[in-house]
Amino acid sequence: MSLDTGDCSDRICPFEFAWVDTPDKLGNHHKYVECAAKGICDRTTGQCACFPGYEGKACQRTTCPNDCSGHGQCTYLQNLAYGATPADYSSGSYVDQDPHTFPYYNWDLGKTRGCVCDPEYGDVDCSKRMCPYGTDVMDIRDDTEVAGKYQVQSVTLYPYSDNKQGNDLRDKSFALTFKSKLNETFTTIPISIPNASDTIATAGKIKDLVLDVQWALEGLPNNVIDKVEVHGEYVTDISADSIKLNITFVGENVQGPQHPLVVRAFQCLDGCTPYITGVDLAMKTQNVTNDVQYSDYNSYECGRRGKCDYTTGICTCFAGYTGLSCSTITALV
Repeated sequence: MSLDTGDCSDRICPFEFAWVDTPDKLGNHHKYVECAAKGICDRTTGQCACFPGYEGKACQRTTCPNDCSGHGQCTYLQNLAYGATPADYSSGSYVDQDPHTFPYYNWDLGKTRGCVCDPEYGDVDCSKRMCPYGTDVMDIRDDTEVAGKYQVQSVTLYPYSDNKQGNDLRDKSFALTFKSKLNETFTTIPISIPNASDTIATAGKIKDLVLDVQWALEGLPNNVIDKVEVHGEYVTDISADSIKLNITFVGENVQGPQHPLVVRAFQCLDGCTPYITGVDLAMKTQNVTNDVQYSDYNSYECGRRGKCDYTTGICTCFAGYTGLSCSTITALV
């Protein structure tokens, strides 16, 4: 297309929503302009020469810092993640969905981008290796005479059922996904739910389920969960029986607040992993992972007793401390 210059010698560049412009008298803004107002049109070729930080044929999207350093994905704002604090998460269900994304509807949802780093990498451009997290062993609680509390997460499985003879949880299997502080994601082996129709054997069968959940979590690779305690019960309801599991993170590697566990309940059979039959769960508030007890322990990079070498991801502990996260005292002064 040519620009109307009298002799039709100048090319027109692609138009896109302007990143910044002046509203008209009606308040309309972000109008269509050449190169999205973030580039200069080359009239000989009809191509935009974008300013630093912008790219695309009409400079319609942002670039990612350092191209994410080869350790992450450049992702649009609508798909970027929440932060790591509980307040950053929505109140929605954590069943078979990524709990770290949120709906975004502003005008730049498909224009602004940022880095989603690979596991063990962080910072705005994913250029830094992450170091292990651990509790600060010298942190003093308000009342040291009372034993410290561990984080307890509650998972309740509530079946989609109109009556107790309908679809329930018996003889089904599911899995749990855990995300570490280094953004590593691990999913357990299939966890089978025993047939609990015999009320006399219910106590024994819920014990088997509790042990299966504990072994599945502690069996995740790299000793990412070194120890948990699991307590469970069948909850009788008029419509259907549900299962409630309380999972306490007591291991040294998981002291302090952890990411919520995610229930994997969708059927996953031939050629799928983990191989689970799936559980048809009702979309109720019971099908979420909630903190029922907050931890008295903290979780800091290198246990707040060392410095992280961001090139290697290894903690350099201060004098008197050792361990992967500097959480072991070697000397008292």
